[in-house]
Amino acid sequence: MDPELDRPAAWLPPDQVATTKWPVVGERAPLPQALDPATWSLTLADATGELARFTWADVLAWPTQTLAMDVHCVTRWSRRAMTFQGVPLAWLLARYPGAAEATSVHLTAWSARDHDSSLPLAVALADAWLIHSADGAPLAPEHGGPLRVVTRGRYFYKSLKWVRRIELRAEHALGYWEREDGYHDNADPWPGDERYITGNLTPAQLDRFKGLTDFSPWWTKTVRRADLRGWIPATPHLGSLRLKGCDLRGARLAGMDLRGANLSLSDLRGADLRGADLRGADLEGAFFAGADLRQADLRDCLLTATTFVDAAAAAAVDGADLRGAQGLLGAQRAWLQEKVSPLFDSE
Repeated sequence: MDPELDRPAAWLPPDQVATTKWPVVGERAPLPQALDPATWSLTLADATGELARFTWADVLAWPTQTLAMDVHCVTRWSRRAMTFQGVPLAWLLARYPGAAEATSVHLTAWSARDHDSSLPLAVALADAWLIHSADGAPLAPEHGGPLRVVTRGRYFYKSLKWVRRIELRAEHALGYWEREDGYHDNADPWPGDERYITGNLTPAQLDRFKGLTDFSPWWTKTVRRADLRGWIPATPHLGSLRLKGCDLRGARLAGMDLRGANLSLSDLRGADLRGADLRGADLEGAFFAGADLRQADLRDCLLTATTFVDAAAAAAVDGADLRGAQGLLGAQRAWLQEKVSPLFDSE
């Protein structure tokens, strides 16, 4: 069986796709200060203020241990039995008494967007690690190097890249992805429904949204888990809509301008996308099996764990242009390569 399609129930959560790669998702690089050992630092704080500040030399002196775990990304890829090197967060926190009075651990990144994440203290102590290497090699910046958090048993957005601050708090606060995109705060992959919280539009708001003729006010907002089955937009100018985890089965989107849109984790099975312009769109984890993508422009799209063919149906892709598409995994990539070559760049 192709390892990319291997779905053993013993280790792969619902709707996940197995891969032997480590796809890059999210931001690709931290702030420049994070890559210079002379300016890098890690701060530990609690309600009273700063408890400690660590240099890169301090981190390298920590007693390195190895963590082996399966990685499950919210964008639907999973990688079996990765190994990471670093220290359990519990080892570090045990050296400072402030941990006993906290209920939550808030983590902040060396990130242009100031990414942050939060974990209940019990989860952080049991499952969070500070990681500087993977499979015996230093972490590359695109994977969170020089130092990141890795949290067992949670979708990987709970494993913050480029960690620069660890703060012990008395109250829990939502992290970046939970606040901005409605990601589920618990993030357990195994129930299969903890990617997003419930949709963010009321039925009346959704009806108004579907009838709009100008979507530009929505290009900086996120619509999540909306029922858009069979939707026929009143304008072809949809632009960079952010429709995450939405049900777009059977939507009539032929010829639509969706350049730069975000349709990640959305279900577009049976949708009509003939001639649609999807250049630069984020389609990670989306379902296109049975969709009509003939002559669609998919150049420079993000396609990590995107499904074009499954046991029930295959997308129609005659004439589709996938030059510059990034992130395609084995079986889906091989199928598309056969169907749309030579309009497909090999990696």
